[in-house]
Amino acid sequence: MENNLVLSMRGISMTFPGVKALDNVDFNLKKGEIRALMGENGAGKSTLIKCLTGVNKFEAGEIHVDGIEGPIVNKDTMDAQKKGIATVYQEVNLCPNLSVAENLFIGREPMTKIGTVDRKTMNKKAAGLMKELELDIDVTQNLEEYSLALQQMIAIARAVDMKSKVLILDEPTSSLDDREVEMLFKMMINLKNQGVGIIFVTHFLEQVYAVCDGITVLRNGTLVGEYTVEELPRVKLVAAMMGKDFDDLASIKPESSGDLTHAPLEIEAKGLSHSGTIKPFDLNIHKGEVVGLTGLLGSGRSELARVIYGADKAQTGTIKVDGKEVKIHTPIDAMNVGMGLLPDDRKAEGIVGDLSVRENIILAMQAKLGIFKRIPMQKQIEIADKYIEMLSIKTASRETLIKQLSGGNQQKVILARWLATNPDFLILDEPTRGIDVGTKTEIQKLVIKLAGEGKSLIFISSEIEEMLRTCNRMAVLRDGEKVGELSAEEMSQEGVMKAIAGGGEAHE
Repeated sequence: MENNLVLSMRGISMTFPGVKALDNVDFNLKKGEIRALMGENGAGKSTLIKCLTGVNKFEAGEIHVDGIEGPIVNKDTMDAQKKGIATVYQEVNLCPNLSVAENLFIGREPMTKIGTVDRKTMNKKAAGLMKELELDIDVTQNLEEYSLALQQMIAIARAVDMKSKVLILDEPTSSLDDREVEMLFKMMINLKNQGVGIIFVTHFLEQVYAVCDGITVLRNGTLVGEYTVEELPRVKLVAAMMGKDFDDLASIKPESSGDLTHAPLEIEAKGLSHSGTIKPFDLNIHKGEVVGLTGLLGSGRSELARVIYGADKAQTGTIKVDGKEVKIHTPIDAMNVGMGLLPDDRKAEGIVGDLSVRENIILAMQAKLGIFKRIPMQKQIEIADKYIEMLSIKTASRETLIKQLSGGNQQKVILARWLATNPDFLILDEPTRGIDVGTKTEIQKLVIKLAGEGKSLIFISSEIEEMLRTCNRMAVLRDGEKVGELSAEEMSQEGVMKAIAGGGEAHE
């Protein structure tokens, strides 16, 4: 092995029934390097990691780890850990009901002479480790007392204490806000300086450029290339992941999609509020208009959308749809006046995992008709097939259980569910979170197409660039309050940032 390599995977191949998941893939990681592993859903990232950590058995290829003679094959994740390879997943797999110290030393607790757990030593060691990693955490508290971000850092601290040479972070930032991401990055750089090699799997392009030294790109189970960050600007990275040179996504938006404030009003919300989450706000949305809600995580974007839709009942204010005042107490009231909501947490509120793709697509339509008016099976099949084709949903069949689909395809099924009800007004809350670049672009194009057909939309996204590409106007939120709006002319990366920070051009 080269002197400065900590991990070398060569010619890794693996087949699932009927699918070549990995085909002769190489992956190299240096000591003290943060390397992004990039690729669209289904590119083979997870499979490669599972081959490394012993979850998958690969058919061909060799894995070498610094300090170990000859090629290694891990039997399972514990075996990988013993060889210095640790993984921290986006869903933290620790025990919330145990203390931080107990989680750090699970399975390797310091013992007293009489064979009981030496808590004093354990807590002291744990506190020392937290201090070393610059984490301000009381190690005697239960893990569940801490935010998801801190739980992830505790999982990383455990890996560090087990003398890991290779640390795999699998989508660690999906549920974190900007401040927490910054904390995580600080910790990653700290570990890198100690010589740990880090594999960083993420969907967020800007994070790659913020913290990584190198990028490895996979596509359809094959290696596209290994690059330094300088060699691969964003547009080239996207092209490498998608396998085609495609113009900057900015070209999605039609020129004619600017000011629609003279178009008839679809939604007029006046003085709507929800105690504890949203202060009274006014919001008008015109036909054919896409209005973005922007603000930091926790600013109240989703809550504002939920109040309009009746998922959280408004305490004050009125709402008009198409010029007529309506009472929206529940989501079914909203559906009956032509609204749809794609929630931000698709696992908890969107998909019904044990139902098929077809059943998930017709769910909202059936709910609208009521329990006694069953949609005939032939009609269900027609609807499901229409949207599977229209949205290019990758599924073995319409009867496949939705939980077997990738995240991006699950998202498309929920989108199909609402499109099937033919809504006049659609709220999309983080519709592209955690899905690959290609699907993102398709969803953005669809948003613009729907607006072109005269539908009105609210679009919520943490990615400002995506909002700039799809929205005609933006409402800015801060701490549960709508603090301003940005017109098409005022919408720029800088304008939005300033408005969110409170020093901006936002006006009422």
